[in-house]
Amino acid sequence: MEQLSMFIIMFSALLIPILMARFKVASVPTAVAEIIVGIILGKSGFNLVVQTHDLTFLSSLGVIVLMFLSGMEINFSLFKKRPGAPKDKKSPVNLAVASFVGIMLTAFILGMALKATGMFNDVLLATIIFSTVALGVVIATLKEKEILSRPMGQTILLTAVLGEVVPMLSLTVYASINGGNAERLWMIVLLFLAAILLLHRFKQPFIWFNKVTKATTQLDIRLAFFLIFTLVTLAETVGAENILGAFLAGMVMKLLEPSEATQDKLTSIGYGFFIPIFFLMTGVKLNLRTLLTNPRALALIPVLVVCFVLAKIAPMLVFRQRFNGRNAFAGGFLLVTTITLVLPTLQVARNLHAITATQSDAFVLAAVIVCIIAPIVFNSVYRLAPEDKLKQRVVFLGTNVFSVPVAQQLSRNWYEVRMVTDSQDNYKTYDSEVKNLTYLPELSEAALEKGKFFDCDIMAIDYLDDAKNFRLAKLAKEHHVNRVIAGQNQRNLDEDQRNKLQKIGVEIFNVYNVQTSVLRALIESPSIMTMLNSTEAGLYEVVVRNRRYTGQQLQTLPFIDQMTVSRIRRGTQWLIPHGTTVIEPGDHLIFTSKASDVANIRAELRKRN
Repeated sequence: MEQLSMFIIMFSALLIPILMARFKVASVPTAVAEIIVGIILGKSGFNLVVQTHDLTFLSSLGVIVLMFLSGMEINFSLFKKRPGAPKDKKSPVNLAVASFVGIMLTAFILGMALKATGMFNDVLLATIIFSTVALGVVIATLKEKEILSRPMGQTILLTAVLGEVVPMLSLTVYASINGGNAERLWMIVLLFLAAILLLHRFKQPFIWFNKVTKATTQLDIRLAFFLIFTLVTLAETVGAENILGAFLAGMVMKLLEPSEATQDKLTSIGYGFFIPIFFLMTGVKLNLRTLLTNPRALALIPVLVVCFVLAKIAPMLVFRQRFNGRNAFAGGFLLVTTITLVLPTLQVARNLHAITATQSDAFVLAAVIVCIIAPIVFNSVYRLAPEDKLKQRVVFLGTNVFSVPVAQQLSRNWYEVRMVTDSQDNYKTYDSEVKNLTYLPELSEAALEKGKFFDCDIMAIDYLDDAKNFRLAKLAKEHHVNRVIAGQNQRNLDEDQRNKLQKIGVEIFNVYNVQTSVLRALIESPSIMTMLNSTEAGLYEVVVRNRRYTGQQLQTLPFIDQMTVSRIRRGTQWLIPHGTTVIEPGDHLIFTSKASDVANIRAELRKRN
């Protein structure tokens, strides 16, 4: 029976995503589907699967890996404030903090209400459960909508991060107090110190690991599991929960800045093997028969569903300060999803005998119900705002016969373009030709900040004065502009200046080299100039983010007949593509295609999932 149970679980883990893809079930998270299948297979259904030692062990590893990957989902750069940036009460960080404070207060009030009615007496545990947010489900939904990097997506994401980190810490305190280890609570500080020490110790070696790793060593993956084992063991030693140690290990791994290939491998290991077993076994352990025969417990389920929804009322109200009412409601409702941390929380509570098995099952079933409803409501209600549809924001500093035509061409494609000039004559000349041109008498840091010109994805700086280009490029990088392109007009730019620019990530655009290359191309390959000047076809670049196409051969791409891939840049290497070349996450594809096909190709390959 034990071997049969293992086989059924493994077969179910394989079959569920296949059936969901076959019948196009996209609105229900895979984790929820796995719990439902577990319910059918377990004691509540046909009782085909029993809890064995091996399945219990793999399930415990599943929750640890799940928390590790949740820690890796946190984007710490979102919490950084740009130097000198003005205070914005409606920034994603401020909105997220205000939203989560509201969630905690509402969750506490709901916990008090349940205690007053005699339905559930543990106010602190109820507060923790009602304030949790399923970060993984939220991220997957935002990626599908392609708004993860937009203001609305960032606001929802930051709220979800707080909805996982704060309840996690609260659960650790709760478990220490109720487990009789309150006097050892201070020792949890040692766990955080260990995480900081590990981060510091492996920061430089990790860069070296990436250079020397090979298929038979996989040093990055070995390091990840070493971090998990070390911090989980230390967490249990100091009286904290092992899931806190796993979560911290994920945060440390994220701060080590692993490559997309490393993240992809860790995600594959987690969601390909360990995590499905955890969700399936959660359903197997649910005893709905006992729940359905207990009228009091049965009455608790709809009450808990309502509580999960009411606990997230605050974000719906706070989000209205910046976003329209429809999207504010949708964003707040997405935060109702709460499954990943609820399950380990209930497991901890049951180990402490702070909750009965029937009450735990009622919480799980309520969490499953809201996890089905919330993404469906979000996808049905949310409408892309103009700011969500923008692909990339480009700012040109300097207007001339070179930059203006480029700006005009970009505006017609996939970019929002703004131009800035400090020449009144140039402003009068080009104002009628450029849609969004601003005149600034002085290109000072304060003036650029006031106009929010640093709030962009790409800044191109093109003045005849190389010293001016250098100053503005350095200023842009100090304000965390992702890509900065600085023009170089002198043939011999000061080598020290060039090194400083390249060290901080500025891309140098050398006019002399470009002219030389174009003239050589015109002589050697005249058709290249025809292609570059053509409005029907052009040379384009896209970074592969969509895991649907990674690990596949180039010739298997469904739209390969619409494009010709000429080069692939992988890290610092340039590859000559063949039909059998396997695509990896983060590959830069340099390709030619008709202009009418490029938008769809880019959107499909860039999509994060």
